[in-house]
Amino acid sequence: MAGVLDVPKPRINTSMLSQHISRPVCFVGRVEKVQPTGKTFTVSDGEGKSATVELNEPLEEELSGIVEVVGMVSNRGAIMAATYNTLREDKGVPFDLELYNEAVKLIHDFPQHYPFEVAASG
Repeated sequence: MAGVLDVPKPRINTSMLSQHISRPVCFVGRVEKVQPTGKTFTVSDGEGKSATVELNEPLEEELSGIVEVVGMVSNRGAIMAATYNTLREDKGVPFDLELYNEAVKLIHDFPQHYPFEVAASG
């Protein structure tokens, strides 16, 4: 799955998961629940819809707040994470997940202005 990090990835929300099966994606959401095993957690997007994130290794730290997950979408619609980053909410300014979700939808509404595919240069 190391190749996931080397290719362009569309930013998606939960409603777009089924359109990206077996493809690399970038997903930003709020951590809702971490399973006791630490290998799975649930995130909600800006519409309040939930997605499941699966990890290869259990978490070694507490996970909360807003996270950006990069990974592949499985046949079950879960995100198989290659990596994740916690987005800090500094100085009392919360991350506006609803506004972010609107931007994601806008990007997908106008693909001619926001191409995700990069032509291979030879």
